[in-house]
Order: sequence, then C-alpha cells, then structure tokens
Amino acid sequence: MPSDPARGHRINPEVAFGRVLRELRRKRGVSQEELGAKSGYHRTYIGQLERGEKSPSLRTIFNLAGTLEVSPGKVIGAVERTLAKAHLARERR
Repeated sequence: MPSDPARGHRINPEVAFGRVLRELRRKRGVSQEELGAKSGYHRTYIGQLERGEKSPSLRTIFNLAGTLEVSPGKVIGAVERTLAKAHLARERR
C-alpha cells in the first residue's frame, strides 16, 4: 500500500478519496454540512469520508461528484493520482 510521506504512514484508497473529496469541496467553497444537505448525506458521514474512515459506495461517489459538479471519472482519476504520488514518494526513500 502506498505511504504518505507527510504523515509517515501508508495511505489506502479511502484516505486518498477523502483527500480528493475535501479538496473538491473546499475549491467550491462548500462546508461539510452544505455538501451533506445538497447530496442527502449527514455532515458526519461527509467528515468520515474525508478522513478515510468510511469507504464510499459507487452510488455515493456518483452522487457526491454530481453534487460537486464534477464527473465521477475525474474523482476516481484524482484518487488514482493521489495513490500513485504516495507510491512514488515511498519508492524514493
């Protein structure tokens, strides 16, 4: 599993997804509470996703992507890039 050099531990797809979700949400100037209300999820679930504590379903990924006005493919691509960066950083050590 790829590592996170900034935190000194390995990251997984859930953590990478959470980082991407947080970045997209912040770029759009939306709070966790607003994203939850617009997408039909509770704000605590949004927070759990952003911290990598929960694994989103495919339906959740599509729903959140639509709410954030981005394609689900872009979200997954960003998750893949996040994991690849962590993997490359780990190999350089």
